[in-house]
Amino acid sequence: MCTPSLHVTCKDLWPDVRTHMARGHPRHDRGLMTSTTASIDETRPGAWDVVARLGAVDGAVAHPHATRLIQSAPAQRNLSDAVHAFCDVYGRHPGMIDDALLRGAQLGSLPWLETAATGFAIERGYLAQLTAAVGPLPSTPGQAATEAALAGVRNALEILSGSERAGCATGAVAALLHDWAVTRDVLDLAATRFGIVAPPRALPPADVSAKALATLGATPGTRRAITFGAQQFYAQHRGLWSLLEARASARGDL
Repeated sequence: MCTPSLHVTCKDLWPDVRTHMARGHPRHDRGLMTSTTASIDETRPGAWDVVARLGAVDGAVAHPHATRLIQSAPAQRNLSDAVHAFCDVYGRHPGMIDDALLRGAQLGSLPWLETAATGFAIERGYLAQLTAAVGPLPSTPGQAATEAALAGVRNALEILSGSERAGCATGAVAALLHDWAVTRDVLDLAATRFGIVAPPRALPPADVSAKALATLGATPGTRRAITFGAQQFYAQHRGLWSLLEARASARGDL
């Protein structure tokens, strides 16, 4: 995937994201692109705390399909479908974190982004290994619409990571790191099912990200931008989980 050539400000992002994801994407009953925490109290200290609170409501941990995969004995096709979808979105290089690093809209974020990019390279290799192990994509009605929706997610994440406003990409990457814990739980479940040894988790731990965001979100403007980037990322990820849920339902696997 190339470094995104489309550069917009945060205020321009929302209509583009909504347009991309509206095309052929199954809807969840809570809505794909509406953050349920838009009115979150930003006066609490700690930008990472804001990211985590948003994730607790709009992230993977709150999505019924992710919970279903982790807490039940999921159909093998559902695990395979999830692996393929996440590989499609995150298995390409450069990825979202690499794009944010190359763009460098918030110079103070570069050391943290470099650590995150190094860790995510391991996740990318893991996704490739899992995709080979799980075999072909499960046959599911509406595959063309699925491919369009996944392309929309990739495009939206490129826009977020390429934002010119300091803090937008930072918030999106922070949300990815926070949300990946649940995604990784699903991937590790698939690894166990298909006989793959999962690599150690190498993304920056929460305390490291919290310390970085304490500085990066120190001003009201950057804090708002971080919150915006995180909200839009969670909207995309919630949509991705809803897509997987709709596909499982179409196969009769729920």
